[in-house]
Amino acid sequence: MKDPSMDSFAILFFAGAAAIAPIMIFILFSRRRTGSAAIAALLCVLFAAFSALTIQQEGLMRVVENHAGDFWGIQVWYDLLIAASLALFFIVPRARAVGMNIPLWALFVAMTASIGLLAMAARLFWLEQREGAPDAG
Repeated sequence: MKDPSMDSFAILFFAGAAAIAPIMIFILFSRRRTGSAAIAALLCVLFAAFSALTIQQEGLMRVVENHAGDFWGIQVWYDLLIAASLALFFIVPRARAVGMNIPLWALFVAMTASIGLLAMAARLFWLEQREGAPDAG
């Protein structure tokens, strides 16, 4: 039986839950029309770096092993697919309205999930903010 004390993975698990709480609160109570391109880009870079470290430590095939090893892995995989698809459902109309290349971005999201979504959101927010600027042509 595994020692019930918190190991580094449990700490990372709970740190993720703690980190998302203020983000969710901000999203719920913010009246902003668009998000922050800088914050989305920063989160993209940080998560991409964490993902690169994970791939370096665990190997790329571990992704398949992790998501295809048992029912929990499949459930998490389906959850990821549904969440990414739902995010695209809401993002694509806005992205199309500012002239983003939807097939290319959708492929990037399909290949990288949240990394691609964060990059796409950063680009979308930047374009929306540029269009909304008083001196934008």
